[in-house]
Amino acid sequence: MKQLVAFDLDGTLAESKQPLQEPMGEALADLLGVAQVAVISGGDWPQFEKQVASRLPARADLTRLWLMPTTGTKLYRYDGSWRAVYAELFDDAQKHAIFDAFDAALKATGFVPEKTWGERIEDRGSQITFSALGQQAPLDAKEHWDPDFAKRKVIQADLRKRLPGLSINMGGATSIDVTREGVDKAYGLKKLRDTSGIALDAMLFIGDAIFPGGNDYPAKELGLDTVRVRDPGDTLAAIAAIVACQK
Repeated sequence: MKQLVAFDLDGTLAESKQPLQEPMGEALADLLGVAQVAVISGGDWPQFEKQVASRLPARADLTRLWLMPTTGTKLYRYDGSWRAVYAELFDDAQKHAIFDAFDAALKATGFVPEKTWGERIEDRGSQITFSALGQQAPLDAKEHWDPDFAKRKVIQADLRKRLPGLSINMGGATSIDVTREGVDKAYGLKKLRDTSGIALDAMLFIGDAIFPGGNDYPAKELGLDTVRVRDPGDTLAAIAAIVACQK
């Protein structure tokens, strides 16, 4: 029996940057009836609000939901409205150094797509995120650009040389996230343990990138029980099984 089930967002609960579909919202409402729920991902709060918070049915017990944008360097809780519990932010000098490193790494590795949609590098305060095809790229284009993570692994390796002391992880369909050293989903989940009082062995983590180099893998390395899913359809099946067992 688990007290809390934590999820990745893109590729796990929803398609990349897309809102939760109605069946997923209903499934999460069912799950909130038997356990606390956390969502931890690289997106910033506006993306979480669009994808998750606004898509849950009225019956969902939002007081049992922990939303953790930017890989857990921010935490939001609900007490009649959503509010930030904490936020750990980069200073301006750190941000400029990361922007410069991205420019240099992309030039050195040669991964410049023919077409982009919107900004490719986004300042999320506590995280700088590179989206290869731009922040507004259509889902079909994103799914075909780097399905096996091979392109991003090259960029990631170059960035690690240019940004020693920072964490650089792949996320979503085309993105790379840069956070402070040691900041990954394991860091966020430990923050969740400390804030919630729920032990790590009482948590279950579900994600689509639980493999070496994937941004969900730190949850497994931390020692949590994990379930690797292929897509939101798999996640729906996993939630149904958890709800049945918890009841």
